Amino acid sequence: MSIKLRHKSDTFGYKKINMIFRANLPNKVSRMERANKVYRYRGKAGLILVFHFLILAVSVQAQEKIILYSSAIPNSKPSALKESGTGMYKDVTIPTLEYFRPNTEKASGAAVIIIPGGGYSVVVYDGEGVSTAKALAEKGIAAFVLKYRLPNDAIMKDKKTGPLQDVQQAMKLVRDNAEKWGLDKNKIGIMGFSAGGHLASTAATHFDKSYIDNKEITSLRPDFQILVYPVISMTAALTHTGSRDNLLGKNPNNEDVDLFSNELQVQPNTPPAYITHTADDKTVDVDNSIIYFEKLRKYKIPVEMHIYPKGDHGFIFRHPGWMEPLFGWMQNNAWLK
Repeated sequence: MSIKLRHKSDTFGYKKINMIFRANLPNKVSRMERANKVYRYRGKAGLILVFHFLILAVSVQAQEKIILYSSAIPNSKPSALKESGTGMYKDVTIPTLEYFRPNTEKASGAAVIIIPGGGYSVVVYDGEGVSTAKALAEKGIAAFVLKYRLPNDAIMKDKKTGPLQDVQQAMKLVRDNAEKWGLDKNKIGIMGFSAGGHLASTAATHFDKSYIDNKEITSLRPDFQILVYPVISMTAALTHTGSRDNLLGKNPNNEDVDLFSNELQVQPNTPPAYITHTADDKTVDVDNSIIYFEKLRKYKIPVEMHIYPKGDHGFIFRHPGWMEPLFGWMQNNAWLK
C-alpha cells in the first residue's frame, strides 16, 4: 500500500489533512519509459517501426537548446575545466535550457523548469530531465530541462550560489519570453529530483533575493514546485552528505547550513507543492520530504505528498505510472487541461 497525504489551506476550500491508502502502481510500461528504452529490432519491419517512431517523436516533441546567459556568466572565473558526458554530465561550465514544446492540442499555457539530480556532482540529464520533459510535453505542458553548473571552486567565486543563479536565470528567461512561447507567465513551475529537488526547493524559498542581474525586476518566484525524492535539509541529521559536501564543503558553518536547509526557509508566500518519495529510500531519507510537508502545512500552503512503501532512491525508473498522480494534481490546479 502507499500513502497519499494532501493538505490545502482554508483559502482553497480544505480544512484538514486527508490520508488515503492506495494500491501500488500497476506494473505497466508507461509512455515515458517506452520513449527512453532502446530496443533492438531485426529485419526490415523493425527498421521501419524505428523510423516511424523517430519521425513521430520529432514532430510532437520539437525542441531547441538555449544558452542560459546571453552575456558573461555571473559568479564565474577562468578555468581549464571542460564539460564531459553524454546523457549524464559533469563539470558543466555553460548552462543551458532545452525546450520541449507542448502538444498543441493539449497546451494549457503552463510550463515547468526541470532540474535533474546527481548529488551536485553530475547532472542526470536524460534519465530525469529529458524523459520527464517528453511526458510533460505530451500532456500539454511546456518543459524546459536545465543543465546547470555544479558547485565547484575551480569555476565559481562562490560555489554555494552558482546553481541557484542558474535556476533563477532560467525562471527569468522563461517568464520574460512567455508571450513569445505562448505561455502564461503566472503558470511557470519548477521540478527537481534528488539534489535537483534541493535546488528546486531552494528556488522556491529564496526567490525574494535575486542572485542574478534582474533590471526588469522579473518575478523569480515559481508558481508551483514539484519535488521528487528531494534533498531538503543540510542539517547533519537529515541531509544527503554527498550533496551537502559538494554544495557547502565538508565543514560548513551554521549560517550556511541554516540558509540552505529549506525546511527552515518556508514562508507564507512559498509556492504550492507536490512531493513524492519512497519510505525505503536509503540514499535520501524520506524525512526530508515529510519535514518539508509539515512546514508547508504549518504555513497553510497547499501541498500534496505521495509516499510509496518501496522503490528506493530513483524509484521513477522502477515505478511506471509514477506521474499519473502528478498529472491529477496539475489538472486540479488548472496547470493541465
